Amino acid sequence: MLMTDLIELTQADGVQISLVYATADNLVGRPIYAPGARCALRPEAADCLRRAAQAARRADLALVVYDAYRPAGAQAVFWKALPDPRYIADAALGSNHTRGVAVDVGLLESSGQPLDMGTGFDDMRDQSHHDRDDVPPEAQRNRHLLLGIMLQAGFRSIPTEWWHYELPNAREYALLPESDMVQVYHTH
Repeated sequence: MLMTDLIELTQADGVQISLVYATADNLVGRPIYAPGARCALRPEAADCLRRAAQAARRADLALVVYDAYRPAGAQAVFWKALPDPRYIADAALGSNHTRGVAVDVGLLESSGQPLDMGTGFDDMRDQSHHDRDDVPPEAQRNRHLLLGIMLQAGFRSIPTEWWHYELPNAREYALLPESDMVQVYHTH
Protein backbone atom coordinates (compact mmCIF):
# COMPACT_ATOMS: atom_id res chain seq x y z
CA MET A 1 0.00 0.00 0.00
CA LEU A 2 1.22 3.48 -0.74
CA MET A 3 1.84 5.47 2.42
CA THR A 4 -0.25 8.28 0.91
CA ASP A 5 -3.38 6.09 1.25
CA LEU A 6 -3.32 6.36 5.05
CA ILE A 7 -2.16 9.01 7.48
CA GLU A 8 -1.03 8.02 10.96
CA LEU A 9 -2.79 9.89 13.74
CA THR A 10 -1.10 10.54 17.06
CA GLN A 11 -1.62 12.66 20.17
CA ALA A 12 -0.08 15.52 18.19
CA ASP A 13 -3.35 15.51 16.22
CA GLY A 14 -5.24 16.28 19.43
CA VAL A 15 -6.63 12.79 20.04
CA GLN A 16 -5.88 10.12 22.60
CA ILE A 17 -5.10 6.78 20.99
CA SER A 18 -6.37 3.62 22.68
CA LEU A 19 -6.55 0.92 20.02
CA VAL A 20 -8.78 -1.57 21.81
CA TYR A 21 -8.13 -4.36 19.30
CA ALA A 22 -4.46 -4.38 20.29
CA THR A 23 -5.67 -5.54 23.74
CA ALA A 24 -7.83 -8.39 25.02
CA ASP A 25 -10.50 -5.89 26.14
CA ASN A 26 -12.72 -6.28 23.07
CA LEU A 27 -15.60 -8.35 21.73
CA VAL A 28 -13.43 -11.40 20.94
CA GLY A 29 -11.54 -11.29 24.25
CA ARG A 30 -8.02 -11.43 22.78
CA PRO A 31 -5.67 -9.06 20.95
CA ILE A 32 -6.36 -8.92 17.21
CA TYR A 33 -3.80 -6.26 16.28
CA ALA A 34 -0.16 -7.12 16.78
CA PRO A 35 1.99 -4.91 19.01
CA GLY A 36 2.93 -1.65 17.36
CA ALA A 37 -0.42 -1.15 15.64
CA ARG A 38 -0.91 2.47 14.68
CA CYS A 39 -4.00 4.60 14.30
CA ALA A 40 -4.49 5.55 10.65
CA LEU A 41 -7.15 6.99 8.33
CA ARG A 42 -7.40 8.26 4.79
CA PRO A 43 -6.50 11.98 4.59
CA GLU A 44 -10.13 13.15 4.27
CA ALA A 45 -11.20 11.23 7.37
CA ALA A 46 -8.09 12.34 9.25
CA ASP A 47 -8.97 15.98 8.52
CA CYS A 48 -12.49 15.44 9.90
CA LEU A 49 -11.09 13.75 13.00
CA ARG A 50 -8.74 16.69 13.63
CA ARG A 51 -11.71 19.09 13.36
CA ALA A 52 -13.65 16.91 15.82
CA ALA A 53 -10.71 16.90 18.24
CA GLN A 54 -10.55 20.69 18.08
CA ALA A 55 -14.29 20.95 18.80
CA ALA A 56 -13.92 18.59 21.77
CA ARG A 57 -11.06 20.70 23.14
CA ARG A 58 -13.28 23.79 22.97
CA ALA A 59 -15.64 21.95 25.37
CA ASP A 60 -12.67 21.06 27.63
CA LEU A 61 -12.89 17.44 26.51
CA ALA A 62 -10.75 15.10 24.42
CA LEU A 63 -11.52 12.49 21.80
CA VAL A 64 -10.24 8.98 22.35
CA VAL A 65 -9.85 6.75 19.30
CA TYR A 66 -10.64 3.08 19.85
CA ASP A 67 -10.25 2.01 16.21
CA ALA A 68 -9.68 3.54 12.80
CA TYR A 69 -8.29 1.72 9.73
CA ARG A 70 -8.96 -1.99 10.20
CA PRO A 71 -7.27 -4.64 8.06
CA ALA A 72 -9.51 -7.12 6.27
CA GLY A 73 -8.04 -9.96 8.35
CA ALA A 74 -9.30 -8.30 11.53
CA GLN A 75 -12.71 -7.69 9.97
CA ALA A 76 -12.93 -11.42 9.20
CA VAL A 77 -12.19 -12.26 12.85
CA PHE A 78 -14.97 -9.95 14.06
CA TRP A 79 -17.49 -11.24 11.50
CA LYS A 80 -16.74 -14.82 12.53
CA ALA A 81 -17.22 -13.93 16.22
CA LEU A 82 -20.41 -11.91 15.69
CA PRO A 83 -22.00 -12.31 12.24
CA ASP A 84 -24.65 -9.66 12.93
CA PRO A 85 -24.75 -6.95 10.22
CA ARG A 86 -26.26 -4.45 12.68
CA TYR A 87 -22.83 -4.27 14.34
CA ILE A 88 -20.23 -5.95 12.15
CA ALA A 89 -19.85 -5.60 8.40
CA ASP A 90 -19.62 -8.89 6.54
CA ALA A 91 -15.91 -9.30 5.81
CA ALA A 92 -16.74 -10.56 2.31
CA LEU A 93 -18.41 -7.21 1.55
CA GLY A 94 -15.87 -5.07 3.36
CA SER A 95 -16.06 -2.59 6.19
CA ASN A 96 -15.81 1.18 6.05
CA HIS A 97 -12.99 0.73 8.57
CA THR A 98 -11.17 -1.32 5.93
CA ARG A 99 -11.71 1.57 3.52
CA GLY A 100 -9.87 3.81 6.02
CA VAL A 101 -12.82 6.21 6.40
CA ALA A 102 -14.47 5.04 9.65
CA VAL A 103 -13.42 5.69 13.22
CA ASP A 104 -14.63 4.49 16.63
CA VAL A 105 -14.36 7.20 19.29
CA GLY A 106 -15.40 8.29 22.75
CA LEU A 107 -15.04 11.41 24.87
CA LEU A 108 -12.72 11.98 27.81
CA GLU A 109 -12.97 14.55 30.58
CA SER A 110 -10.00 16.87 30.99
CA SER A 111 -8.84 14.49 33.76
CA GLY A 112 -8.64 11.68 31.20
CA GLN A 113 -11.69 9.82 32.55
CA PRO A 114 -14.14 8.56 29.91
CA LEU A 115 -17.54 10.21 29.86
CA ASP A 116 -20.40 7.85 30.72
CA MET A 117 -22.00 6.74 27.45
CA GLY A 118 -24.40 4.25 29.04
CA THR A 119 -22.53 1.24 27.66
CA GLY A 120 -18.93 0.48 26.96
CA PHE A 121 -17.32 0.51 23.55
CA ASP A 122 -17.96 -2.71 21.60
CA ASP A 123 -21.09 -3.45 23.64
CA MET A 124 -23.14 -5.06 20.89
CA ARG A 125 -26.58 -4.70 22.46
CA ASP A 126 -29.60 -2.51 21.77
CA GLN A 127 -28.50 -0.19 24.60
CA SER A 128 -25.57 0.90 22.40
CA HIS A 129 -27.94 2.32 19.80
CA HIS A 130 -28.54 6.07 19.60
CA ASP A 131 -31.71 7.49 21.22
CA ARG A 132 -32.37 4.81 23.81
CA ASP A 133 -34.88 5.43 26.59
CA ASP A 134 -33.17 2.80 28.76
CA VAL A 135 -29.88 4.75 28.97
CA PRO A 136 -29.51 7.29 31.81
CA PRO A 137 -30.03 10.98 30.88
CA GLU A 138 -26.37 11.86 31.55
CA ALA A 139 -25.23 9.18 29.12
CA GLN A 140 -27.77 10.43 26.56
CA ARG A 141 -26.35 13.97 26.91
CA ASN A 142 -22.83 12.64 26.45
CA ARG A 143 -23.84 10.65 23.36
CA HIS A 144 -25.54 13.72 21.89
CA LEU A 145 -22.46 15.81 22.64
CA LEU A 146 -20.24 13.29 20.84
CA LEU A 147 -22.74 13.10 17.97
CA GLY A 148 -22.76 16.88 17.57
CA ILE A 149 -18.96 17.08 17.62
CA MET A 150 -18.58 14.35 15.03
CA LEU A 151 -21.37 15.56 12.72
CA GLN A 152 -20.10 19.14 12.65
CA ALA A 153 -16.64 17.79 11.79
CA GLY A 154 -18.03 16.09 8.67
CA PHE A 155 -18.73 12.52 9.78
CA ARG A 156 -22.05 10.65 9.79
CA SER A 157 -23.26 8.24 12.44
CA ILE A 158 -24.90 4.85 12.23
CA PRO A 159 -27.93 4.06 14.40
CA THR A 160 -26.59 0.98 16.20
CA GLU A 161 -23.26 2.15 17.69
CA TRP A 162 -22.82 5.41 19.61
CA TRP A 163 -19.04 5.23 19.00
CA HIS A 164 -18.93 4.64 15.21
CA TYR A 165 -18.54 7.50 12.72
CA GLU A 166 -17.64 7.47 9.05
CA LEU A 167 -17.40 9.75 6.04
CA PRO A 168 -20.83 10.28 4.42
CA ASN A 169 -19.54 8.94 1.10
CA ALA A 170 -17.68 6.01 2.66
CA ARG A 171 -18.73 3.43 0.05
CA GLU A 172 -17.08 5.53 -2.70
CA TYR A 173 -13.68 4.59 -1.26
CA ALA A 174 -12.05 1.33 -2.27
CA LEU A 175 -11.24 -1.32 0.29
CA LEU A 176 -7.59 -1.03 1.24
CA PRO A 177 -5.12 -3.90 1.15
CA GLU A 178 -3.31 -4.93 4.31
CA SER A 179 -1.06 -2.21 5.66
CA ASP A 180 2.17 -2.35 7.60
CA MET A 181 0.60 0.25 9.92
CA VAL A 182 -1.73 -2.31 11.47
CA GLN A 183 -0.69 -5.95 11.48
CA VAL A 184 -3.14 -8.64 12.50
CA TYR A 185 -2.17 -11.62 14.62
CA HIS A 186 -2.38 -14.93 12.82
CA THR A 187 -6.13 -15.56 12.78
CA HIS A 188 -6.29 -19.37 13.03
